[in-house]
Amino acid sequence: MGCNRNCGLITGAVIGAVVALFGGILMPVGDMLIEKTVKKESVLEEGTTAFKNWVKAGANVYRQFWIFDVQNPEEVAVNSSKIKVKQRGPYTYRVRYLAKDIITQDSKTHTVSFLRPKGAIFEPSLSVGTENDTFTVLNLAVAAIPHLYPSTFVQIILNVLIKNSNSFMFQKRTLKELLWGYKDPFLSLVPYSIPTTVGVFYPYNNTADGIYKVFSGKDDISKVARIDTYKGKKHLSYWPSHCGMINGTDGATFPPFIEKNRVLQFFSADICRSFYAVFGAEINLKGIPVYRFVLPSRVFASPLQNPDNHCFCTEKIISKDCTLYGVLDISKCKEGRPVYISLPHFLHASPEIAEPIEGLSPNEEEHSTYLDVEPITGFTLQFAQRLQINMLVKPAKNIVALKGLKHNYLVPILWLNETATIGDEKAEMFRNQVIGKINLLALIEMILMSVGAVIFIAFTISYCACRLKNAK
Repeated sequence: MGCNRNCGLITGAVIGAVVALFGGILMPVGDMLIEKTVKKESVLEEGTTAFKNWVKAGANVYRQFWIFDVQNPEEVAVNSSKIKVKQRGPYTYRVRYLAKDIITQDSKTHTVSFLRPKGAIFEPSLSVGTENDTFTVLNLAVAAIPHLYPSTFVQIILNVLIKNSNSFMFQKRTLKELLWGYKDPFLSLVPYSIPTTVGVFYPYNNTADGIYKVFSGKDDISKVARIDTYKGKKHLSYWPSHCGMINGTDGATFPPFIEKNRVLQFFSADICRSFYAVFGAEINLKGIPVYRFVLPSRVFASPLQNPDNHCFCTEKIISKDCTLYGVLDISKCKEGRPVYISLPHFLHASPEIAEPIEGLSPNEEEHSTYLDVEPITGFTLQFAQRLQINMLVKPAKNIVALKGLKHNYLVPILWLNETATIGDEKAEMFRNQVIGKINLLALIEMILMSVGAVIFIAFTISYCACRLKNAK
């Protein structure tokens, strides 16, 4: 009888140990199965989850605009006063609603080529006004003349055309004209063939960006979605060697299994360069744990602060021998037009850059750029890309419209926030199909280990107590 009892207790302890061991074994096996499934579904090829969401954005992407309406145009043009601006917005458009086009898979190089069609649909319900709202803004064509035509003789001729077209340093334009293009009266008088339509984003609608060629990740998942070439090139020719390298993805997705110490690189064709983001915080987005990666201020730092930026400093006078920070000259990729980008309201910029402008209020929370990435899959579930478009204006004694200026101005035109957040339906599906299954597997592992350990300990104690009792 004692033997049977002892044998039963030993058997129970063994069963508990086996259950706990099975739970322990299930951990690496389960992790391996999760890793295998995620890698399979992350490849950019027909039939995978990643491909479906990559071809067309899984959430509505909006581009919000805030326009800097100049309040004292005559004072600035005549007396070179501080520019007083009033921010007006948001004016919202839906973008990236068109699926990628001309998608071509190359099984030999494990790459995918495509075009990205461009389009923008105005969203009145998400805007403070209409596309016909009018603003006083910088005259884009007039402001560019000293940079595009430094010759005194050419400027004198163009000055006549500027006066004949009744053009000035500032102009009134509707939102639609400013963003997407208008026929400029001054350029229309130029007696030889030149483009006469001007706009901050002209041309945009009914155009396409690319061709992009990205890695599918079929042979190496760590390369998935990374851009191999853009318009057939690995390097943007208007930047020196390493600064012009096209690095990273387009920001919509990254290779899976992201750790907090990883630096995420992404390329933006709109601003002609690659950027990077670093881990900022771990947050919960609609029940999904995500890592928030932020664009650090170091990205726009001067070469003195960040030597990697030395080749983006393309002139010495305006930048004060490359000591100013917070703005990036992208004129080389804008056909010589003096366009500069910065964070909104010159956030993290040298104080002297914003000094000639009144009405700015830089705010870290409202004006910084971030990406919320789900770390297991590498999918970006929410992002906000915030940038400001500025134009450099220089005094020009041969051009009446600019003759009254006594110093250079970096004039803010507008700032934008391109943003998207995973929808509620998609978030629920993601929780159920990804997070839910992973959590369920982890729960099963813990239950098996805990129950097995309890059974093992309970039966072992009972067995020892029984042996002790029999010995007495």
